Amino acid sequence: MLAVVKEGIGVDSVNATGRRGVHQNVVVSFRTFAAITGSGFRRYATYRQATFAGAFTNTVFGFLRCYVLLAVADATAQGLAGGYDRAQLATFVWVGQGLLAVVLLWGWTELADRIRTGDVAGDLLRPVNPVLSYLATDIGRAGHATLTRFIPPVVTGLIFFDMYLPRRWVTAPLFVVSIVLAVLACFACRYLVNASAYWLHDVRGPMIAWTLGSGVLAGLYFPLRFLPDWATLALWVGTPFPSLLQTPLDVVVERDPPVVQAGLVALQAVWVVLLLAACDRVQRRAERKLVIQGG
Repeated sequence: MLAVVKEGIGVDSVNATGRRGVHQNVVVSFRTFAAITGSGFRRYATYRQATFAGAFTNTVFGFLRCYVLLAVADATAQGLAGGYDRAQLATFVWVGQGLLAVVLLWGWTELADRIRTGDVAGDLLRPVNPVLSYLATDIGRAGHATLTRFIPPVVTGLIFFDMYLPRRWVTAPLFVVSIVLAVLACFACRYLVNASAYWLHDVRGPMIAWTLGSGVLAGLYFPLRFLPDWATLALWVGTPFPSLLQTPLDVVVERDPPVVQAGLVALQAVWVVLLLAACDRVQRRAERKLVIQGG
């Protein structure tokens, strides 16, 4: 299934993708990558009703989360929870609700579905590395979500709550860079979970584990600073999860000094490099395994 014969010459997916790995992405032109990114933007722009419903749902849950965290802060003598004051907690919640759709922790199973049906064979024979192709599409999706799913919750929070606004000029560029790195890191994590279908065929188990673990460990349900310092440090250094949401949210609420903020963003960049390299390696090994098994 993963090999084709053209004019008597066998061409397998390993040889086809071996010349277009992630480490050789300079071969992929900027125009091709931009075209795939644009198609990803247009693809998600067609789902207008789903976009509206998603933004509305995130906004409703934003009220619930915000009141819960504000109640936690009010229960303390200093009015602080995990080192965040009320305004910082409000910003943490509402910006997090907007970033949830931009980063997209859950809901993407396209690669796993194509592996299960065998349609992934077409991806392997294209002149663009599958990792780069899906990455470009996901960047287009994130760009659309930034315009349609990020802004409504943030504006709602500004209207109904006293939110913390950044006071340092360096925060804005760091926040933008942190969001981009979070999108790349989350894509790589989702790709690896989906790629387990090369071996498992049914990825419901890994998907459930990812869904349950990512929300808690990424800082969606509560700030990771609520945990003991040793646990927070272990998660930040030993796992990529805080880089998905916690880091950009801590940057925007200026939870740490500028030097620490820059260090957290740099740690995000390290995780992005490691995760994308892992995606490339897993993809190559999966292709070799499938060819050995005859598809």
